[in-house]
Amino acid sequence: MEKKYFLLKLIPPRLTFSQDMSDEERNIMLQHIAYWTKVFDEGKSIIFGPVLDPKGSWGLGIVEVNDEFEMKELTSNDPVIKANRNFSYEISPMMVGKVRQLISN
Repeated sequence: MEKKYFLLKLIPPRLTFSQDMSDEERNIMLQHIAYWTKVFDEGKSIIFGPVLDPKGSWGLGIVEVNDEFEMKELTSNDPVIKANRNFSYEISPMMVGKVRQLISN
């Protein structure tokens, strides 16, 4: 089966989130990071991390999955989504031309 690729944009609950998150929100973000680290280690995430957009930071992920169902499962199980704190994902399918092999730290 040919893999499918998706770009995931995690939208925080407010533009200032990265500067003024509460302790509870910070804890949720730590769970989010642990979750996506596990997804990465399983080989389903190609890259993930914050984008330091001057208009307001947001999260980026690119995933390689079997189908749209698997992608939706990954995003719906993200602790920031499960916490019901007004995070949301914008999801875009991708056509991949080439992927350079990266050496992780």
